[in-house]
Amino acid sequence: MIGKIDEQWGFGTKLLNEGAYFDRETTNPEALPIHMSTAHNVNDLEDLERRYEVGGYCYNRNRNPNRTALNELMNCLEGGAASISCSSGMAAISTALIANTKAGDHILSDQTLYGETIEIFEDILSKYQVETTFADFTDLDDVRSKIKDNTVILYTETVSNPLIGVPDISAAAEIAHENGAILIVDNTFMTGAQVQPLKLGADIVVNSLTKFANGHSDAVCGAATGSEELIRKMYNLQVLLGTQADPFSSWLVCRGIRTLNLRVKRQSENAAALAAALEKSPYVKKVFHPSLADHPQHDIAEREFGPYYGGMLSFEVDEDRDKMNLFLRSMNLAHYAMTLGGYRTTLSYPPLSSHSNVPEEERKAMGISNGLLRVSVGIEEEQDIIHDFLNALEAAYGEK
Repeated sequence: MIGKIDEQWGFGTKLLNEGAYFDRETTNPEALPIHMSTAHNVNDLEDLERRYEVGGYCYNRNRNPNRTALNELMNCLEGGAASISCSSGMAAISTALIANTKAGDHILSDQTLYGETIEIFEDILSKYQVETTFADFTDLDDVRSKIKDNTVILYTETVSNPLIGVPDISAAAEIAHENGAILIVDNTFMTGAQVQPLKLGADIVVNSLTKFANGHSDAVCGAATGSEELIRKMYNLQVLLGTQADPFSSWLVCRGIRTLNLRVKRQSENAAALAAALEKSPYVKKVFHPSLADHPQHDIAEREFGPYYGGMLSFEVDEDRDKMNLFLRSMNLAHYAMTLGGYRTTLSYPPLSSHSNVPEEERKAMGISNGLLRVSVGIEEEQDIIHDFLNALEAAYGEK
């Protein structure tokens, strides 16, 4: 019997075993416990085989109760049949790509993506003879023209990083399926609380849960969601690669997602208000946010997102490093951070962060200038955020 203490054991042995197992009922706690154990003991070989059959818990790399809880939550959030939870957003992306490609395959990717995703295509997959071509996914004719006979994946983001472009997910899915490919969509900026790409035809949705889903800037985690068949392939690879999320991060993200629906609506409203205010500023050259009528993909955003456009925006100022530094130093409420999606407003500079490893010529061809700043809008009071930005712009760019 597991947990029985033999009084004949020595002192050191007793120290290892006393208090190791619960001897009172512990079911249905109000808050999900954190299961940090690397393994779960079994009673005998029949018990072991039974756990294998039902997908029970034996070893942490294969399964963990906190990861299971997060997977179930992601199925709900993204409207999918199955999920895996990963050690980071990049782990989710790389696992999805590797599980669904082989040497000789071709990927057609959106040209404006998170910079390290581009590095996966160009620096990692290329070593294994997986070719990637880049297209403008806001131009469906460009997408269609670059499909090849060996194209197996189309890859895009719901809202592109950092230019806030909005591709037509439904149309991209149609193009992929007409050509025997699958569509993978990174939904980090929007999350399933605002749009569910699987319901628009995508086959796999990946998320950096580090960002809006968790929302508290205290956990690094990722997930992929899709059909049972596609996720099973990814799970089998994940067990071998070891890209699974740890129990504590899984627990933190579960906790964060509980308030996601409340947070993202407030962040989306604040972002739209800030975008409108920045567009009127004489010191801002251009604002990128789909709530603005002149945004190139405004109509698509209206159709697919409804009244909420997400909490991200970008804007351009003069490429004057001294003035940009003064602007950042003049911010009082918002601060620079190498992440996004938290409950506080933060800024980043893509040329030195998300796209720092993209050659300048290539980066500028994407439209990412040296005057671009990306903003992740928080849940502060709307007018406090607006005043913080406008005051800092005046301090840095106003007449002295």
